[in-house]
Amino acid sequence: MAKNKKNLKNESKSSSKFAFWMVGLVAAFILGFIFLGNHTKPDEKTKTKENIDYSNQPFLGEKSAPVSIIEFGDYKCPMCKNFAEQTVPIIQTELVDNGKAKFYFMNNSFINVDSIRSAKFAESVFQELGNQSFWKFHELLYKKQPNDPKSEKADIFTEDFLVNTLKEFAGDKEVNKVVENFRAKKSEDAWDKDMEYAKKLGVTGTPTLFVNGKMFTGQTIDDLITMVEDAAKGKKNE
Repeated sequence: MAKNKKNLKNESKSSSKFAFWMVGLVAAFILGFIFLGNHTKPDEKTKTKENIDYSNQPFLGEKSAPVSIIEFGDYKCPMCKNFAEQTVPIIQTELVDNGKAKFYFMNNSFINVDSIRSAKFAESVFQELGNQSFWKFHELLYKKQPNDPKSEKADIFTEDFLVNTLKEFAGDKEVNKVVENFRAKKSEDAWDKDMEYAKKLGVTGTPTLFVNGKMFTGQTIDDLITMVEDAAKGKKNE
């Protein structure tokens, strides 16, 4: 973890966001030793730019944004819950809302069967109800993730749970469409595509970020902003 370079007593609005980012990453890093201890460090080759097909993938932002950020995540991963609740809002404010980048979510479901089931169900939501409904469902899944993964309620992402979660904002007709899609395994290919990219790109844990196909290896929001701005400049020079 990089050393703080700013005096927290005199931090500005920008440095507050920096601290917010760091708090999330520290918590995620600690939990990483519990859930990702068997993962190896990414090979240097994974840091190079890769071509990615972004079609039919859920995203936040404008299609015209010049840079694409991807988060590879798992709905049962506590680090991803922390990232979704604390860091994604900062990324949205600093990079998405101002049109600098689009933010995509792709699955790397590795923890247990609940991870796979919830990811495929979320893909069904995206296919049947669209991008906006996907993000509502996405946020609810992380909100409902148990704080203690070892608790009796940890393995709760059953089909009934997923259906009831969707019912919190969707009508019966919409829910039925999603359930039919899920049971017919129509979301399998989309999930497979994400998992193949995770393997190809050398993703060894979640959350992992990529900027225009290149793995983010920085440690602060400022590092990410710089990487996005550099990617945008490179896009203009192509």
